[in-house]
Amino acid sequence: QVQLVESGGGLVQAGGSLRLSCAASGIIFSIYAVAWYRQAAGRQRELVASITSVGTTNYVDSVKGRFTISRDNAKRTVYLQMNDLKPEDTAVYYCNIPTPRVDYWGQGTQVTVSS
Repeated sequence: QVQLVESGGGLVQAGGSLRLSCAASGIIFSIYAVAWYRQAAGRQRELVASITSVGTTNYVDSVKGRFTISRDNAKRTVYLQMNDLKPEDTAVYYCNIPTPRVDYWGQGTQVTVSS
């Protein structure tokens, strides 16, 4: 059974930092790309950042230069370092592993940035 467990969310003031983690189990983690999505209240879920199995990264324009995605295959964990947070970053952040058969999702972790 595949499980993705996010952690690291919380309340932070604008300009602050958080590091999200997503720990995977039940899957050959190292062969898959992993992504972070977020969903703000009343808005559609959007792709924030992704990292391929070989470490190539991609970011949505709004977080470029502020967020960094990384992975530790030995720990089967992906991270999202978020710096210079803004109120518009407030959302539930989800970890995602897309596979040919099914997309796996975590339960989400809330990030709230106060102005």
